[in-house]
Amino acid sequence: MKPEILVASEIHEDGLAILRNVGKISWRPEIRSEEEMIKEVSGKAALVLGTQKVDARVIDTAKELQVIGRHGVGYENIDLGAATNKGIVVTWTPGVLGETVADLSFGLMLSVARRIALGDRLIRSGHWRSAGFLGIDLTGKTLGILGLGDIGSRVAKRAKAFGLNIIYCDLVPRSQVESELGAERVTMDKLLGESDIVSIHTPLTEKTFHLIAEKELSMMKRNAILINTARGSIVDEMALIKALQEGTIAGAGLDVFEREPILSDNPLLQMDNVVITPHLGSATVETRRNMAIMVAEDVARVLNGQSPLYPLNPEVLSRPR
Repeated sequence: MKPEILVASEIHEDGLAILRNVGKISWRPEIRSEEEMIKEVSGKAALVLGTQKVDARVIDTAKELQVIGRHGVGYENIDLGAATNKGIVVTWTPGVLGETVADLSFGLMLSVARRIALGDRLIRSGHWRSAGFLGIDLTGKTLGILGLGDIGSRVAKRAKAFGLNIIYCDLVPRSQVESELGAERVTMDKLLGESDIVSIHTPLTEKTFHLIAEKELSMMKRNAILINTARGSIVDEMALIKALQEGTIAGAGLDVFEREPILSDNPLLQMDNVVITPHLGSATVETRRNMAIMVAEDVARVLNGQSPLYPLNPEVLSRPR
């Protein structure tokens, strides 16, 4: 009997083909609730996961589960400790999103700064140009990057080509980026106070939850732009809405939100100084294919008794199985 695999994410056919070679697939990307997940994962040897939450309760009831493959790079939705305690291998797809998310981040910067999305809406509604329809140049402005890891450093490279000055805040110094791009490591307060654009590229943890809230927004320039392609809950969304409404900051480009899908009555949807996209960070043909292959190959390796290439809890691999 082939092991059963629950695929709870939209993944590329090339990934599904790999999984079909090792197991019997149940494809349920529409799963959203915990109760649905508990029901569907029962009896499954493997779970390929999107952004749905898999907590200790789900893991405790999944008696046959050997491996969870995260189809993406953020894994705050998985109780890693509970999985490790149960001897379940958890894998992910590191490094696959860097260029794609950096492109989107910079696209949002340009769209907000040059009012591209608003211009599109105006012309489609029968207007050619509104009075005072002015954007801002990027050249010579200061970009503050929160988190200069894989994605943040790629954003910095794009920023350098556009003539932006780069400052960053990170737990560790990034000497290579500093020497190559002239980036300067600064405190959080200085970054917020001096940046014309703030772009967020940190993971979501207990420490970064609502990292940007009312106090932090009040420290930014009134003509500043906030970009978030990381995780919605890094920003206090209600505080951001207030800041945008009151002119505390000038605009925002957002790919992620505290609640997804975003509710139809969210005030962000009515703001001309906000550009929003529906969590498109990894949404290119090339990246989605690479992600699918990476996660599928690691899940297949575990089911075949081999070690995965990208484990999040490698300590599980040394235990007898």
